[in-house]
Amino acid sequence: MHASTILTFLTRASAGAARHCRRSARGARLMQLLLAGWLALLAMVALPVPTRAADAPAPSGTALDVEAATRAYLDRLSPEKRARSDAYFEGGYWLQLWGFLYGAAVALLLLQTRFSAWMRDRAVRLTRFLPLQTAAYGVQFIVVSALLSLPLAVYTDHFREVQYGLGTQNLAGWFGDWMKSLLVNVVLGGVLMMALFGVVRRLPRSWHVWGAMVMVAFQILTSVIGPVFIAPLFNQYTPLRDPKVVDPILRLARANGITADKVFEMDASRQTTRVSANVSGFLGTTRITLNDNLLKRCASAEVEAVMAHEIGHYVLNHVFKATMFFGILIVAGFAVLRWVTDGLLRRFGGRWGLRGIGDPAVTPLVMLLFATGSFLATPFTNSFIRSQETEADIFGLNAARQPDAFAEVSLKLAEYRKLEPGPAEEWIFYDHPSGAARIRMAMRWKKEHPGLPSAP
Repeated sequence: MHASTILTFLTRASAGAARHCRRSARGARLMQLLLAGWLALLAMVALPVPTRAADAPAPSGTALDVEAATRAYLDRLSPEKRARSDAYFEGGYWLQLWGFLYGAAVALLLLQTRFSAWMRDRAVRLTRFLPLQTAAYGVQFIVVSALLSLPLAVYTDHFREVQYGLGTQNLAGWFGDWMKSLLVNVVLGGVLMMALFGVVRRLPRSWHVWGAMVMVAFQILTSVIGPVFIAPLFNQYTPLRDPKVVDPILRLARANGITADKVFEMDASRQTTRVSANVSGFLGTTRITLNDNLLKRCASAEVEAVMAHEIGHYVLNHVFKATMFFGILIVAGFAVLRWVTDGLLRRFGGRWGLRGIGDPAVTPLVMLLFATGSFLATPFTNSFIRSQETEADIFGLNAARQPDAFAEVSLKLAEYRKLEPGPAEEWIFYDHPSGAARIRMAMRWKKEHPGLPSAP
């Protein structure tokens, strides 16, 4: 249902973009062909799978009562811990809204005060070379936006995490990581802005098409370089030596087509108490990583269950599918962006000191429009991600054959994810299946495999 809704939206967006491009028949045809291709890819890769394993009827003849076994796990979370988890996760619903409104206020402030135009004028005085002007503006915009957003970031990413027992850094350590993130954003953001505004200036009639292609290429680039060059800036990655941990993981990887010979450990405990792992990268940058919290807090069977899930993401090509899915949204977003910005610039461009879509000072407006689209699309993007997580859960159960260990990990994740949401709540706010859905899935899998040993 979610993918069909997105398809309807994108089809309308495509038609609107085509109408807008009538002055250039070649541009309109190109836009329609590109969108048609992306829509076909969406139909193949983005249809979500059910997120509740209990929807299908179970065959009779096995002894395990799925609902009773699920309830036994759910009841192990004490009322105090459940209330704490619910409060943390439900507070996140409001933070999504406040974060969007705060970012919108920052963008409007930069436009209404003409501070964005002032930063552009400052960049023009620094150099006559247009790409360097764009880069100089980009550095100013990223730094100023980050500083204006710092109060909210300090609360949401540091104080709130510490308050709920999830954060382990002191304020100085957190601020050091924040500064590193800002520097990465300055470098990558400056390069991206030079490329995008170069496209806008050179291709004024079809910039929305080629700008979208640049964004997709940049998305792929960050996926390639992230595990190798960016992630080590924030954490130390060391090869894991313990054969009792490494050998079962590598056996799982090799059995499912991943030719890895190392497993890396990340010192995530310096920042958080959360357990996690990942199989990241592609095009020769693949890395199997688990964080030290997983090793400290989970039994070996639980580690295998988690790693089988992560291996499932890789084997099922979820990185590629996610790139395609969000690429579709980017293409549609740029088509809508052209249509909306033309009208806004005609009406407010003079008041804001903007000289057209090729003016870097338009960046706050573009960011505001994209943030609005992303906020409104949250239920649909969450549904897509959640469907991939469900597929990886099923893959992991079949690969590791550890349903009870999988249920145990789901309880640990309930420290910061509400365990039993309502159906609408899960559809709107959850980008992973809920703990109850995952435990129910594991118990149903266990029911269909009665020869497995009982849970410890």
